[in-house]
Amino acid sequence: MKDSLYEIDFYAWTQKQASILQKLSHDHDWQTLDIPNLIEEIESLGKQQRQELRNRLAILIGHLLKWQYQPSHHSRSWLATIRIQRRDVQELFQENPSLKSYIEEALPSSYKSGVDLAVKETNLPFKTFPIDCPYTFVEILANDFYAGSVEDWD
Repeated sequence: MKDSLYEIDFYAWTQKQASILQKLSHDHDWQTLDIPNLIEEIESLGKQQRQELRNRLAILIGHLLKWQYQPSHHSRSWLATIRIQRRDVQELFQENPSLKSYIEEALPSSYKSGVDLAVKETNLPFKTFPIDCPYTFVEILANDFYAGSVEDWD
């Protein structure tokens, strides 16, 4: 039996279901259903997946920035956080492949939050960090990219 879209890509499923309900609400009189709020709630489930992606990217980028701009403070904790966030983003994409199309939109916002995290945790001034994200999305998720050396930490 073939897996349903719900099981393959939850985010895509939420968007499709909301779209179908919007079309049905115009064609049929479903008095027992609160169609506008049902549509809104289903759409919000998809928005939660997008927020999850932005949050994970922000933590990952913040730790990459800390790793690059405070090399004297490298720790196993930072390295573990980078690895965990990478794995979690990859799992989020496996569960919601259509989120990959959102990455270009998510990256600038995630970078700003990542800078906020790095500033908070390093006490370095904002001007220390580039205005735009210095890493590509491929680098951010690459298991061998740390914006610095990790040979002593593996």
